[in-house]
Amino acid sequence: MSIEEKQKEIVEEFAFLDDWEQKYEYIIDLGKELKGMPDEKKTDNNLIKGCQSKVWIDARFEDGKLYFNADSDGILPKGIVSLLVSIYSGHGTQEILDSDFKFIEEIGLQEFLSPSRANGLMAMTKQIKFYAVAFQLKN
Repeated sequence: MSIEEKQKEIVEEFAFLDDWEQKYEYIIDLGKELKGMPDEKKTDNNLIKGCQSKVWIDARFEDGKLYFNADSDGILPKGIVSLLVSIYSGHGTQEILDSDFKFIEEIGLQEFLSPSRANGLMAMTKQIKFYAVAFQLKN
């Protein structure tokens, strides 16, 4: 499934949720499904700057695709980063770079978040793109 198809699926899932309380619960449930990452990967290099909570994103490049692993010490940020990992993990660097994050706007996530959490979300998306650029240059 392409990034665009995954994004469309997320937009459709959110459309079935009636209000932000249900959407909030859904995001938290996504975070509970995230396997997390080992403590040795929770380094300053993997720490996302600009997040209210601590959020770590790590990436590995394998068989031409990027695979992301993430964790957070906050339940909502963990759900948000889980959402991003589920969409972008397992795709090539160019597909990641060619994708956009308009699904975030379509589900209304930024409007729901406080300004500091919205900044954290943008920092997470930038880090995913940064990894794609870094691995593309390396290979």
